[in-house]
Amino acid sequence: MRVIAGSARSLILKTPAGDNTRPTSDRIKETLFNILMNDVPDAVFADLCSGSGQMGIEALSRGAAKAYFIDNDTTAIGCIEYNLRHTKMIDRSIVLKQDAVTSVSYGIREHADIIFADPPYGKGIDEQILAAAANSKAVDKDTLIIIEELKERDFSFANDLGFDIIREKIYKSNKHVFLRKA
Repeated sequence: MRVIAGSARSLILKTPAGDNTRPTSDRIKETLFNILMNDVPDAVFADLCSGSGQMGIEALSRGAAKAYFIDNDTTAIGCIEYNLRHTKMIDRSIVLKQDAVTSVSYGIREHADIIFADPPYGKGIDEQILAAAANSKAVDKDTLIIIEELKERDFSFANDLGFDIIREKIYKSNKHVFLRKA
């Protein structure tokens, strides 16, 4: 796994040992950041269920002003901190050992321009994150929320929580769902 573009281009990132994380492939990451190309510069980016921190690091490498890295796994937090030191991006980063729902509710202490969440698939955490985002001071109508989930996952609940699906990008077995407050 590597940084695709920007100031840290081609740097190799570590992933946490074990099978508690599911890193996004470089190909899918590149596709996502091509979609976000105009939104990332100067953005506050939140990487929920961060794992290695690769998504937030990619955002920083491409010009994001600041990134939040949130994970509740101690091994993942150590890996994120290592990768931030390795890429020399720790000074524009906030690392929080919290679950994603708590971080959206209380941990992100400023307006987030982009929130990327890659929770464990099929456990309903995506819905909990959106429910928390609906009442979060960090989220407004301009915040872009992207959730990675199985491609079969039905997001019809998003409308009931006050969000519009503005785009879906479907891959082989998963998808990215792009949402904003209605």
